[in-house]
Amino acid sequence: MDAHRFETHTLQDPRVTRILAAALDAVEPGELVRNYLLNNPLPEHKNIYLLGIGKASEAMTYAADMSLRGRSPKQSPHMLIITKHALQLPQREHCRSRRMIKVIEAGHPIPNQQSIKAGESALKFISELNEDDLLICLISGGGSALMTAPRAGITLKDMQSLTSELLSCGTSIDEINLLRSKLDRVKGGGLASATKAKIVSLILSDVLGNPLEIIASGPTVTNSKNNLDALNVLKKYNLLKKTPAGILHILESDSLLSAQWQTPVLQNIIIGDIHTAMEAALEQAQAEGFDSEIIDSNLHGEASEVGEKLAKRLKKEKQKRNLPFCMIAGGETTVTLRRGSGRISNGKGGRNQELALASVNLLNGMQDILLISLATDGEDGPTDAAGAVVNGETCQRAKKLGMSAAGYRSRNDAYHFFQPLNDLIKCGYTGTNVNDLLFLFGFQSIGYNH
Repeated sequence: MDAHRFETHTLQDPRVTRILAAALDAVEPGELVRNYLLNNPLPEHKNIYLLGIGKASEAMTYAADMSLRGRSPKQSPHMLIITKHALQLPQREHCRSRRMIKVIEAGHPIPNQQSIKAGESALKFISELNEDDLLICLISGGGSALMTAPRAGITLKDMQSLTSELLSCGTSIDEINLLRSKLDRVKGGGLASATKAKIVSLILSDVLGNPLEIIASGPTVTNSKNNLDALNVLKKYNLLKKTPAGILHILESDSLLSAQWQTPVLQNIIIGDIHTAMEAALEQAQAEGFDSEIIDSNLHGEASEVGEKLAKRLKKEKQKRNLPFCMIAGGETTVTLRRGSGRISNGKGGRNQELALASVNLLNGMQDILLISLATDGEDGPTDAAGAVVNGETCQRAKKLGMSAAGYRSRNDAYHFFQPLNDLIKCGYTGTNVNDLLFLFGFQSIGYNH
C-alpha cells in the first residue's frame, strides 16, 4: 500500500507512514487467501463454487479463483460476491469475460434493498449445489449488513430500525450480531444449512477474539446462544419499546431456542486478524529504529474513554521510554451518541475520530508525540476518513480557528473538528477489514511538531 496515502498536515514522517502501510499490507485479503490455498489441501470434489461475503470479499474471491486455476487450469469456479464497494481489480474483468461471476454491492452498516437481494441470491446460489460440490466461502467483516434474509414476519424496515438503534447506543459487535443471527435465514449457520455441498470457509476476522459465530454473524457457524440472550441485549440498552413488533414476536415466541439450523460438516478457518496487522507494524517499527511494543490487542469500551486513557499513557511513557518509541494497540471501541432535548446529536464521525478527539486537550503542549487511530478498512463510521491524527499542537491550532475540542466532542462531531485542521486520515477504501489500529509515538526532540 502506498504509504503517502496516510499523510495529513501533522503526519508527515515517512517512517510512521511506512509502519501504517506495513500493517495493512500484512492483512491484504487476497494474499492471505493465496497463502492458505497454496499450503493446505481441499476436500475432494467435482466442482468448486466461490461465495464472497463482506468488505474484503472481492479481493478474497478473485485470489481464490486465480489460485484454484493455477492449481488446476481446467477449474473455472462460478462466483457470487457480496460487498460494499466493488473494486476495479484486473482479475474482475477476466472473470467477467468467462460469465461466471456476479457482484452485488449492498448497504453497510445499515442493510438496504440490495442487502435483501444479496441474501436471496446467496440462498439460490448455494441451494443448487450437490453433495460432490465444494463451496468455498470467503468471509469478512461487514457481511452482516451486506447480506440479509429476514425471517418471516420481519421486514427490511424492521431490521434497519433495529440496527440504527443498536449502533447509536454503544452496543458491541458481539451483541449486535447475536441479535442479527436470531432474526435472519442466512445468519447463525443458516447459509450452511441451505446447501448440500461440502463447505470450507476462509475468514478474515474483524471481531476481537475471533468468535466464529459473530464474524459476519456466522453464516456458516451455528450461534450457541438462545433468543433469551438476544432479548437481554434489548433490555440492557432499554430498547424493548423501540423494537419492531415483528422482531419481538420472533424472539419471545422462541425465547429458549438456541440454534435455528443444523449445519453440515464443514471447515471454518481464520486466515487473518488484528494480530496479523499489529505484528507487521511492530516488525516495521523496529526496522525503522523505534523502541516498539504491542501494548493491547483487545481495546474496547467507549471510544472517548479509551482515547483519554491512551493519551494519559502516552504522556507517562514519554517521560521514561527510550526515544523514539512506537506503542501499538488494536481493538474496536464503541460510541454512544449523546442526546440533547430528547434528540440524538447530529454530529459526524466514527469511533476512531471520536477516540482521537478525546485525546486533544490531554496532549496539549506536549512536544514530539503523535497519537494515531484508524480503521483498517479505510472508513471510520459513515465517513470518508479512516481516522485522525493528534499531536501537542492540535489543541492550539484548533483554538486559532475558533474551535473547542470539548464542544465538538459534546455533539459527536469529530469529523468537522479534524477536517479544517487537515488531520483526517483519508487513505481511501483499503479492501481489507480487521478492526482498528492505534499508535502512540514519541520522538527525539528534533522539532518534529509542525
